[in-house]
Amino acid sequence: MDYGKTLHLPQTDFPMRGNLPKREPDFLKFWQDNKIYEKRLKKRDGAPKFILHDGPPYANGKIHIGHALNKVLKDIILKYKTQQGCYTKYVPGWDTHGLPIEHAVIKDTGLNRHEMAPLDLRAKCRDYALARVEEQKKDFIRLGVLGDWDHPYLTLRKPVEVAQIGVFGEMAKKGYIYKGLKTVYWCPHCETALAEAEIEYKDDKSFSIYVKFKSVDLNCHMPKGADPDKVFALIWTTTPWTIPCNVAISANENFEYVWVRIGDEYLLMAKDLVEPTMKAGKVEDYEVLPDVMTGKQLEGLVFKHPFYDRKVPIILGDHVTLEAGTGLVHTAPDHGQDDFDVCKKYAAWGLKPLGTVDGTGRYTDKVPGFEGQFVFDTNVPVIKKLAELGALFAKSTFRHQYPHCWRCKEPIIYRATEQWFASVDGFRQKALDAIDTVKWIPSWGHDRIYNMIHDRGDWCISRQRVWGVPIPIFYCEDCGEHIINDETIAHLQKMFAEEGSDTWWMHDVKELMPEGYKCPHCGGTHFRKETDIMDVWFDSGCTHQGVLKNDPDLDYPCEMYLEGSDQHRGWFNSSLLTSVAVNGYAPYKSVLTHGFTVDGEGRKMSKSVGNTVAPQEVIEKYGADVLRLWVSSADYQGDIRLSPKILKQLSDVYRKIRNTFRYLLGNLADFDPAKDMIAYQDMTDLDKWALLRLEQVFEEVTDAYENYQFHVMYHAIHNFCTVDLSAMYLDVIKDRLYTEKADSQIRRSAQSAMYVILDTLVKIVAPVLSFTAEEVWQNMPAVEGKEESVLLTDWPKAHKEYLDADLDARWAQFLSYRRDLTRVLEGARKEHKIGHALDAAVTIYADGEDYDFLSQWQDQLATLLIVSEAKLVKGEAPADAVAGEDHADMKVVVVPSTAEKCERCWIHSDTVGSDPNHPTLCARCAAVLSE
Repeated sequence: MDYGKTLHLPQTDFPMRGNLPKREPDFLKFWQDNKIYEKRLKKRDGAPKFILHDGPPYANGKIHIGHALNKVLKDIILKYKTQQGCYTKYVPGWDTHGLPIEHAVIKDTGLNRHEMAPLDLRAKCRDYALARVEEQKKDFIRLGVLGDWDHPYLTLRKPVEVAQIGVFGEMAKKGYIYKGLKTVYWCPHCETALAEAEIEYKDDKSFSIYVKFKSVDLNCHMPKGADPDKVFALIWTTTPWTIPCNVAISANENFEYVWVRIGDEYLLMAKDLVEPTMKAGKVEDYEVLPDVMTGKQLEGLVFKHPFYDRKVPIILGDHVTLEAGTGLVHTAPDHGQDDFDVCKKYAAWGLKPLGTVDGTGRYTDKVPGFEGQFVFDTNVPVIKKLAELGALFAKSTFRHQYPHCWRCKEPIIYRATEQWFASVDGFRQKALDAIDTVKWIPSWGHDRIYNMIHDRGDWCISRQRVWGVPIPIFYCEDCGEHIINDETIAHLQKMFAEEGSDTWWMHDVKELMPEGYKCPHCGGTHFRKETDIMDVWFDSGCTHQGVLKNDPDLDYPCEMYLEGSDQHRGWFNSSLLTSVAVNGYAPYKSVLTHGFTVDGEGRKMSKSVGNTVAPQEVIEKYGADVLRLWVSSADYQGDIRLSPKILKQLSDVYRKIRNTFRYLLGNLADFDPAKDMIAYQDMTDLDKWALLRLEQVFEEVTDAYENYQFHVMYHAIHNFCTVDLSAMYLDVIKDRLYTEKADSQIRRSAQSAMYVILDTLVKIVAPVLSFTAEEVWQNMPAVEGKEESVLLTDWPKAHKEYLDADLDARWAQFLSYRRDLTRVLEGARKEHKIGHALDAAVTIYADGEDYDFLSQWQDQLATLLIVSEAKLVKGEAPADAVAGEDHADMKVVVVPSTAEKCERCWIHSDTVGSDPNHPTLCARCAAVLSE
């Protein structure tokens, strides 16, 4: 007889066989063809909104693993919030203006931007940006991210640009916008000013030099008996190329300064820095003169520039410290913010920037002897000239972190130049107050951005490029005043709405201004337009107006911004400042930040190192769901590790979760929930325990989603699938699923519990394993009201009735005994005493509380241990019995069963052959077949 045909085995042709890279596109097509995203929104129409405003990635190249991390995190949250009943319209966006795109176009085409008409260059930049948007969009969709991909927002789109110049105009009207001469970050390679958020710090090699400035007028502070030609102020700098730009020496009024005699020379320096300075100069024989002067007393002393016939006074500044150098700071207002600021205080002395360097980083004719030379190329010539003139006291090199341009990756300089600024001082306190109203996740984000705003200088918002939104300011050529007001902005907004920001270059200044306009300052009628564009951070920082406020389906302020932790100084910062400046409050109610992706050893990912992991390659090999599982598995608050080894481990975890679903589905093939469902109160104790564990996991997972702790959810589901289900519950119920009568109460009880587990589990993993959950959902038993897609389902309802405290305590205690017993069984298997666990006969020796507790389980012991025989004996155990690890007073003996093996259920039983019609079956199997 073929008894296998009578077993209720899982369907062997069940479709869930993995192969995610090929299967997932089918579900993408299913979602798109059936407009699941649109139906999701329609279902939640009128519900409370949870709007997550997308921080626009830059439209420049393929997406990297950081992009994938960010977009999947957003998608997980929005899918969960949708299940919870929220309206979650998601409009993805792209940052499409600015230097990186212009830089890429020039590099790819080999064109000279200075020889191109602005509109021609802008057209090429637009085409490049739009092409990159389409490339990235395909990759984001492939990740399983749902959103309004047909209508994304782009910073080059007209409505966004119109809103942006409106924000600029409103800030100007409030007095927050001004033009001023300041020292700013400047990239000589890209020929533009940069914002702090566009600066990267890299390891660089620099010179360290000590330079002597000869005395000119020291009043009463000339050392007694000294030759004036042998008296010097000693400064220290790490930028030798700026020495030709020196106009002053800065001291701290509170420091003590002394003269140090070396032979017949006298050097002025801070008293506390004499020893390290002498060490740097390799000078052993020196004398510190006893007279001590304060920095205040030095103010106004005059020295001479080492190269030029230029008098150099000592001035006072708080930026002078005793951390390094000599306590006297070389001061060049053209090339340092502190230098610029301190010289501004002494403007009456004629101290101001000289205009020493042009936009390409080359010296102007203000630097005789170095005209036309690139500044970094003059380091060595400057040092040589100092040495030739006897002005070089000491020289060395060192490595340190130096600012570089975010796009060309080249070192930047500080350059004094006229730029447009947003005066953060004008609304700083409002911004700080707004920060306090926001929920920061993690909480340290509050202090980070608070300190940044508190200490931030004015925001340089002008860029010397053409690919971007123009600064909408005019200049009166009759009186020289700049012009920006409601009238000019309204006129420009109308033109921008029709032609976009290209209109600034398409028309002459008369067409850009209201008809018949006259200068409000002098009545003049001759104008010119600003040639600079806005900082791209101003572009993206205004999207709360151009996107959130322009769409009635969205919300302002929105519920959440979510980006990498570097955006505290980037998008979070610029969005906060523009929103507070214009509207008085933050554009977001909460801000969630994540760390950066690093390799398996915690190193920063770098193409040059070869440790990058491309999301496209991960998807091609493992599928998007494995990548999504990785996102959920890591505590994103710190750096997130990823490597081929980690992906392999995650693939194994995914397979265990998938196989759990597969097993559940396979054993529900003949189960109709409408007809076969067993009420909870009628289920077996074991099935009730499974639902108890399900509810506990459900509560833990729900709490994890609510608190955005997805790694907690990941571990809870992984452990539930592998420990509670696979290693315990599903293993134990196999016997009744496969051997009991198909519609028996005990089998239907197990199937009922399995169905509840499946229905809950598929919904709570759907935000993460969206493709797998959809496949499971499509293969689940059909029930009335079943949604078309798992992504349209509601979050499961809580079942407090499953949380039976007595049941929980009883089973927790039993499972501690079971762990001991299964360890002993495993030991017997390793010693080859038994083969399969069903070959075993187990005798348990116990006394006292152990015996009393286990005796309650006597009838179920064999089933729960998955052995053929299990006997509980009160009394002393034989010498060869094995003690439990957690229950040392319990002893166990495992031997092979001597009973015959049933050919149907494989259990050894004395009842095998008791039914003459089924001589190779046990009594239970024979009875099932007889029925």
